[in-house]
Amino acid sequence: MQRPHHEPAFDDEPRRGRVSHEDMLRVALFAGMADAAGTRQAEIRWRGGSVADLRAALEAAYPAIGGLLARSAVAIGNRYAADEAEVPATADVAIIPPVSGG
Repeated sequence: MQRPHHEPAFDDEPRRGRVSHEDMLRVALFAGMADAAGTRQAEIRWRGGSVADLRAALEAAYPAIGGLLARSAVAIGNRYAADEAEVPATADVAIIPPVSGG
């Protein structure tokens, strides 16, 4: 007796090596941080994690912003977030570098 052949559905296939659009988090960068990164909108692979995890992922992807990133605020939606806060994969995120002036 022959077993029926199971055709894998799209969701059954492993996603190794493929990055879908849903896996990418867009992060708005401003001022000197945008200059250092070479873009006003950073994109990183992201499935969720804390603000601290996000800082580490951004620094790994854009090493030139590391020093400034440590001193910058992170906004999720329209609110500043602490390093312990969760950053959902679908979040609207901005990194706000320190400002100077008088």
